Amino acid sequence: MKKIEAYIQTFMLNKVEDALRAIHLHGMSVMDIRGFGREKDESYPHHTADYTVNFTPKTKIEIICSAADCDKIVEALRKAAHTGRKGDGKIFVYEVSKAVSILNGKQGEEAI
Repeated sequence: MKKIEAYIQTFMLNKVEDALRAIHLHGMSVMDIRGFGREKDESYPHHTADYTVNFTPKTKIEIICSAADCDKIVEALRKAAHTGRKGDGKIFVYEVSKAVSILNGKQGEEAI
């Protein structure tokens, strides 16, 4: 099993969701977050006359999936979130050693 974390431009969420539904993704978690990377996001106004913004709003997506589905999901995320501008985001993939359903006690891929 794998955990996919994607940090994307907030305005790209609908496009990403549509792409993931098109490949029959069964579930994901979405969070509004703020952060910064090596380069400032071009699409967000960081400096104005009144204040400086130190963090850029982003959307974080978390998906737990089978190893067999991972590459397909990552590619759908990458294509749908791509704008070609600085600040498009990042995707990280982690190993998941265990998953347990609280509802029925199923484990592993049966739990997801």
